[in-house]
Amino acid sequence: MTHALVDDVGQVLWVGFHGTTVPERLRAQISDGQVGVVVVFKRNLVVQVVQGPVPQEVVDVGALVELDRALHAAAPAGVPLLVAVDQEGGVVQRVRAPATQWPPMLCLDGHPAPDDERLATAVGEALGRELAALGFDIDFAPVLDVHTNEQNPIIGDRAFGRDAAAVARRALALADGLARGGVLACGKHFPGHGDTATDSHLELPRLDHAWERLDAVELLPFRRAAAAGLPMIMTAHVVFAALDAAVPATLSPAVIDGLLRKRIGYGGVIVSDDLDMNAIAAHFGIGDAAVRAIAAGCDALLLCRIEQHQAEAREALVRAGERDSAIRARLGESAARIRAMKAQHAARRRAEPPQGLEIIGALAHRQLADRLAGNRSS
Repeated sequence: MTHALVDDVGQVLWVGFHGTTVPERLRAQISDGQVGVVVVFKRNLVVQVVQGPVPQEVVDVGALVELDRALHAAAPAGVPLLVAVDQEGGVVQRVRAPATQWPPMLCLDGHPAPDDERLATAVGEALGRELAALGFDIDFAPVLDVHTNEQNPIIGDRAFGRDAAAVARRALALADGLARGGVLACGKHFPGHGDTATDSHLELPRLDHAWERLDAVELLPFRRAAAAGLPMIMTAHVVFAALDAAVPATLSPAVIDGLLRKRIGYGGVIVSDDLDMNAIAAHFGIGDAAVRAIAAGCDALLLCRIEQHQAEAREALVRAGERDSAIRARLGESAARIRAMKAQHAARRRAEPPQGLEIIGALAHRQLADRLAGNRSS
């Protein structure tokens, strides 16, 4: 076992944890370079329910800032840790009040062009500034899926629209705003989760559309994201029969390396969706899935819920890297891509430090949220 291999495996493992403070086990792993990114969920926040006519969940901002500070402080010198969160708007926003509460992004359908794009940029910048002030580096947004199935149980109003070109315009405008706000964006879920009828958290969805349909609808926002240089794209745990009928996109070399990396020409960091989801965990062993995802072309592996799965993935990747030079090379390539993204982000943060906590839930941001929701009086 080489130290470089272990370091590379550490960079590709992006993990979640349980509790509202940094567990000592996780702190030691970060310090040893065994974790590349930590993802914060609602379960990690100190939340109080404030009673009133409408009870409201209020996050302890001080505790959250201290949590993110402690995570960053645990990283070894030279290779910073990044802290990520899912803060899309609508049902998927982990940090609630006093942060600005954003309506679902499908609300952009109610705004004509080019107002929709300008509004998306402003929302992204406001969202990014609040997340940066709280200590976050990555927002797993925007959703690049096209809302073409009203029965979709997992995407729905998280999408930016029902038309592929409109989704691309609006979502990439929000990503540009996030960058202006100091946060790295991640488009999801490649090659498109918008027309599925099942939830990949629970089972393995399948889409049987012909290539021509996928190319015209599902793939269009991702092609434009690649051309725009979006820093990260997240994969979908969905079987696309026209691309690879045998395995979900996350594990398919034809989909990830062949289509996204080579044919579309994407040069950024490719992040797997959470391997703890049943679409993967119930069908493939975690260790095997981790190796297959890296071999397919993924750069980073999300393992957000189950600590044992993180250990299994780490062990499997180290073993595979020791015995297979191709996997070793893939791990090195992915780790280098992640380190480069971290270095660029750190330089940007030094040049433009985050604002203070007074930005959290600022009046101007709440007025933007009202505009997005269609309240024209704001």
